[in-house]
Amino acid sequence: MAFDRQITLAITGASGAPYALRLLDVLVKANCQVFVLISSAAKVVLATEENLQIPAKPDAAAAWLIERYQAQPEQIRVFGKDEWFSPVASGSAAPKQMVVCPCSTGTLSAIAVGASDNLIERAADVVLKERGQLILVPREMPLSSLHLENMLKLSNLGATIMPASPGFYHQPQSIGDLVDFVVARILDHLGLDQQLMARWGYQGASGK
Repeated sequence: MAFDRQITLAITGASGAPYALRLLDVLVKANCQVFVLISSAAKVVLATEENLQIPAKPDAAAAWLIERYQAQPEQIRVFGKDEWFSPVASGSAAPKQMVVCPCSTGTLSAIAVGASDNLIERAADVVLKERGQLILVPREMPLSSLHLENMLKLSNLGATIMPASPGFYHQPQSIGDLVDFVVARILDHLGLDQQLMARWGYQGASGK
């Protein structure tokens, strides 16, 4: 089965697991092949916020996610933090688009200095050096000067900083509506059609 595009989705230990899960769901429905990277801290957050226990081994995690999202075989691939021979570790094979959602400030800092101490950091470094599209979705408040300096540095390097800051002009009725606001903006920047939220001045499918 051919997929329309490949996208790397990294999930790190910031609060905001619902954003990551909803984004993965929509990417699968958009016929994207998704390379998923999940940090150890992210697994703690997923268990805390969503009561999800994702299998530790990458192959088992991929099978679990494929079943959960009714994805096609190989549509979701999961790689461990030390899988240096995975496609995302090399500019010759990595997807040209990557989203870190949610993005912890620790991950933000590591990417900003090119640490590449784990696969998430290396994958982001690859996207930057290949002049691809890197979208970072921090969820932290308040932001220190150090956080802001790292965001400015990454923005100057070509990354897109998209804080998980949902708007209210679409009159959200649920937490899901707030999640969809952020995910819709990510999809817009990825160049994917979305029906999650009406753009300003237009009526959405929900009639809001």
